[in-house]
Order: sequence, then structure tokens, then C-alpha cells
Amino acid sequence: MPHSPEGQGSPQGQNADSPPDQPAGQIFHPEDDDRPRNPGVFQSFRRFLGAIGALLRRQVWFLLVMLGTIWGVLNESIRPGNWRRTVRYEFQITLSAVTVGGLLSTLVTGALTGVAVVSQTIYWLGFAGMAKMTGSILVSVIVREIAPILVGVLMLGRSGMLSLAEIGLLTTGGQIRSLQAEGLDPFLLLVLPRTLAFMISGFTLGILFSVASLTTGYIISRASGVISSSILSFFYDVATAMTHTDYILIPLKFIVVGFLVGLGCCISGLTASGEDTLATMLPRGFSRGMLIVMTVSVLFSLKL
Repeated sequence: MPHSPEGQGSPQGQNADSPPDQPAGQIFHPEDDDRPRNPGVFQSFRRFLGAIGALLRRQVWFLLVMLGTIWGVLNESIRPGNWRRTVRYEFQITLSAVTVGGLLSTLVTGALTGVAVVSQTIYWLGFAGMAKMTGSILVSVIVREIAPILVGVLMLGRSGMLSLAEIGLLTTGGQIRSLQAEGLDPFLLLVLPRTLAFMISGFTLGILFSVASLTTGYIISRASGVISSSILSFFYDVATAMTHTDYILIPLKFIVVGFLVGLGCCISGLTASGEDTLATMLPRGFSRGMLIVMTVSVLFSLKL
């Protein structure tokens, strides 16, 4: 009988090079024997650390992005070559929209704060025989604590959400990628001028809010007969109650709140995904902005 070709004696033409116990049709890799079938303690520990690291990165990635972009804005803003005509135009438009657009709401909120807080503080301090502490209490409560928080919330709700929506729609609509394809940097064109405009607006609106609240509180207290001094004497008492540190920390607090609110809104819009809509971007951006405002207030209260 003629001999059959090599390899045809086994069922379905099993490869002659495979081991006798290798199933038919399966390729045998000798290096498979070197891989442990049951991972040891070290491999399990590495996987555990990797899972924790992935979870941590998902939770703090926005904070890390914020820290990186803070340095980016500060570093790029001092380079004259970055302030081209388009960047200057974006800065002027944003500064006008945030400052002029938010002026009325800031003054109204300051006046309401003066009626509800300043006048009541003056009344109860006079009733308790502690009128000499009026200036220091107003500085600590109104100018140092309440004003930065309320100004930050007003900027966030009125102008910050608008910037977030504009940049977010550009990102989800593909216009940001088009700018990058044309050689334009969205960070320099959008984030840098808007953040600095928010910073200047934060200082301006914070000072106006403080003046409006103190003036309204004085008018209400003077009309009710609680105090009899002139308005110049009243503001002199408030100014002399401020320490040298207050003259630095209070304006700096307004500046930092405006800077971080603007930066946080711009970054939230710039990092939006293709699946995001206004219904998902705005609540997320508002919660981040509120967290930024409260964190800045707490850190400055601790004098960190």
C-alpha cells in the first residue's frame, strides 16, 4: 500500500510539529508555559493600585488641569507676542461684557446686602453698646467674607455660564479643531483673554459691591436714627479698622476669585466631550464654579 503524505495519518491533518496532547487546529506557543496561570500577590497588588490610581485620576483630573492652566495663563500673559489684535479684541469684549453687564446686578445685590446685613449690624452693635466695633465687624463680615462670595457667584451665574456655553458649543461642534487645524491656539485666543478679563472685573465689581453695601447700610441707619455721624466719618471708621494685611488680602481675594471663576468656566467648556450638551455642561460648570468660589474664600479666611 502506498504511504500517505506526512501529517495525513492524524485526524483532520493535525500538525506534525504539535505535541501529542495538543488539540487539533490549535497553535502551540512555547512561551505560553512561561506565563503564570494564577497571578501572584505582587500582580494582584499592582492591579489594585492601578484601579485606585485610575479612580483618583478621574476625580482630580480637573484640578490638575486647572493647576496647569493657571501657570499657562500667567506665563503666556507676560509675553508681548501673544497679545495680537484678535486676542486684544477678545479681552476688550469680555471685559466690557462682564464688568458693564454685571454692574447693575452687583450694585443691586450690594444695596440689598446693605439693607439686610449692614444696617442690622450697625443697629444691634449700637443697641449692645458696642458701636466702636462697627468698623471692624463690617470689614470682617461684609468686605472680607460676604463680598467676594457674592461677587463670585454673580460673575459665575451671569458671565461665567455664558463663556462656558460659547466655548463648549465650539468644542462639541468641531470649531475648536478647525482653529487648531488652521494653526490657531484656542488657549491663547479664548482662555487667556477671557480669564484676565474676569480677573480685572472681579476686582472692580468687588470694590463697587463693598461701597454699595456700606453706603446703603449707612443711609438706612442714618434715616432710622441709629447713627448721627456723617458718611465721611463712617467710611473713615471702616477704613481705619482695616489692617495693613486687609489692604492686601481683600483686593487679592477679589482678583483671585475672578481669575479662577473665568478660568474654570473656560476650561470646562474647552474640555467638553462630543456627547456633552448644554444640559450637561452648564450644571457641571456651575457646580465647579461654586466649589472654586467657596474654596478660595476658605483658603483666604485661613490666611493660606
